Amino acid sequence: EDNQQGPQTLQQVLRAMQNERQEVSQENQEREERFLRQQENQEQELNRVRNEVAAAEEEASRLENLRNELDRELEEMRQQLSERQGEFGELFGVARAAATDLAEQLEDSLISTQFQGRSEELTEMAQASSLPTVDQLENLWYTMLQEAGAQGQIVRYDAPVILGDNRSESQTVVRVGPFSAFTEEGYLVNQGGQLRYLVRQPGGGAVRAAQRVYNHSGSGVVRGMIDPSLGSLLDLVKETPTLRERIDQGGWIGYTIIVVAIFGILLALYRWVMLMITSMQVKAQVKSSTPSKSNPLGRIMLAYDEHKTEDLETLQLHLDDAVLEELPKLERGLNIVKVLAAVAPLMGLLGTVIGMIVTFQAITLFGTGDPKLMAGGISQALITTVLGLIAAVPLLLLHAFAAGASRRLSQILEEQSVSFVADAAHK
Repeated sequence: EDNQQGPQTLQQVLRAMQNERQEVSQENQEREERFLRQQENQEQELNRVRNEVAAAEEEASRLENLRNELDRELEEMRQQLSERQGEFGELFGVARAAATDLAEQLEDSLISTQFQGRSEELTEMAQASSLPTVDQLENLWYTMLQEAGAQGQIVRYDAPVILGDNRSESQTVVRVGPFSAFTEEGYLVNQGGQLRYLVRQPGGGAVRAAQRVYNHSGSGVVRGMIDPSLGSLLDLVKETPTLRERIDQGGWIGYTIIVVAIFGILLALYRWVMLMITSMQVKAQVKSSTPSKSNPLGRIMLAYDEHKTEDLETLQLHLDDAVLEELPKLERGLNIVKVLAAVAPLMGLLGTVIGMIVTFQAITLFGTGDPKLMAGGISQALITTVLGLIAAVPLLLLHAFAAGASRRLSQILEEQSVSFVADAAHK
C-alpha cells in the first residue's frame, strides 16, 4: 500500500506543478495582451494630443496674423484721425490740460463744498483716451464760469460739517467767495471736499467778525475778516502756540521767573500801598498838633516833646536818632524788589543760553535740513528772555513808585525834624 501511495503522491505533485505553470503562463500572457492594448491606446491618445497641439498652433498663428493686420488697420485709422483732426488735436489737448488744472484747483476750493462732484467729472475728461465729447467741453466751460462767478459771491447754504468728534452734521454755512467759510461757531476749512472746524480758532476778534457776518441779514455793510491766502493762514493758526504753550516752552526757568515776578510784584504793591497809607497819615499829622504813635512823624513829635527841655545839640541828636529809626521802616523790602527786577532778565538770559545749547545739539545730531527745527528751537530759547523782560518792567516801575514815595516821606520827616529844632532855638 505504501508503494502504491508513493507514486500517486509524486504524480499529484507533478500535475500540480504543471497546472501551476499553466496558470502562471496564462496570467503572463493576459498581462502582455493588456499591456499591448494599453500601449496602443496611449499611442492613439498621443496622436490625438499632437493633432490638437498642431491645430492650436495653427489657430494661434492665424490669430497672430489677424492681430497684426488689425494693428496695422488701427494705426492707419489713427493716422487718418490725426490728419483729419488737424488743429483740433491741439485744441483737445489744451482742453484736457485746462480740465486737469481746473480739477486740481477745485479740489481745494471752498466753492466745491457747495457744488459737489465737479472735480471728478473734469478728472474723467482729462484722463480719457478718447476725444472729449461736446457735453464734456460744455461742462468744462460751465464749470469755469461757475467758479469765476461764485468767487465774487457771499452765499448761505447747508452743507455737512465734520465736528470735533469726527461726526458729520448738516449746518448752515456762510461762504465769502473762495476766501473763507464759517458758521456761527467759527471758521471752517476744506479737507478732502468736506468742511471741518479748525482745531484752533483764530483770535483777535476774527470769530466775532465771522459771527457778525453770519448773523447779518438784509442790506447794508458789515465788517468781517477773510483769509486772502485761500486757507493757508487759517491752517497756520493751529500751529501757533497759545499763551500757556508759550510759557511751557520756557521750562522750569520760565516758571521760576514767573514765581519771582509774582512775588516781587506783590511785595512792591504791598510796600507801595503801605507807603501811601503812611503818607496820608503823615500829612494828617502835619496838620495836627497832637502826636500819634501810629505814624512816623507822630513818633518823632513824641521824641521832641520828651526832649524839648534839653539843650539844642542833645535835642537834635535825639530827633536825628528818631528819624534814623523810621527810615529803615520806610525802605523795608524795596531793595528786594530792586534785586528781583535785576535777577529776572538775567534768569531769562540764562534760559536762552541753555535753550540755544540744546538747539545746537539738535542741529549737530539731525543737521540743518529742517529750518522749522532751528526756528522752533530758537523761538523756545527766547521765551525765557521775554518772560524775564516782562517780569523786570513792572518790577522796575513799582520799585520806582515805591522808592519815590519813601524818599518823599523821608524828606518830610527830615524837614519836620529841622523845624522842631528851629522852633526850640527860638524859644
